[in-house]
Amino acid sequence: MRYWLMKSEPDDCSIDDLAAMPAQTVPWYGVRNYQARNFMRDQMQIGDGVLFYHSSCAEPGIAGIARVSQRAYPDATQFDPSSRFYDAAAKPDNPRWLHVDVQFVCKTRLLSLTELRSHTELANMRVLAKGNRLSITPVDVSEWHFITHTLLGLG
Repeated sequence: MRYWLMKSEPDDCSIDDLAAMPAQTVPWYGVRNYQARNFMRDQMQIGDGVLFYHSSCAEPGIAGIARVSQRAYPDATQFDPSSRFYDAAAKPDNPRWLHVDVQFVCKTRLLSLTELRSHTELANMRVLAKGNRLSITPVDVSEWHFITHTLLGLG
């Protein structure tokens, strides 16, 4: 089992939106970074843990826990000319962009960037690295346990 931090703009899909969706599942569409795509394609497995992170908002931070519920498959938005994620170079027989499905586990209190940065146990966390812009980053098992057990008091 692996662990991930996945960023979503709450105006697009928040942890509350995910909790309200049918089967509490959403396709993680619109990823247009090759490294993030490769994480989904090559490493993500069903059951992997996800720190659901609200980004590009007034107070960014971890807002909940989810899990990967479907392995990587082609992101249909790449083929839709009316989508902001359209990619004219992508072809149905040779898709460039993939996504996984993510399923709600629980909403948590917001763990802000300031709070995350205040813990030396999380000093190497990729989301805290200067200049990090990736929407999906791996989370070390020790970071996952510190966040879920120590900071959030989850099982």
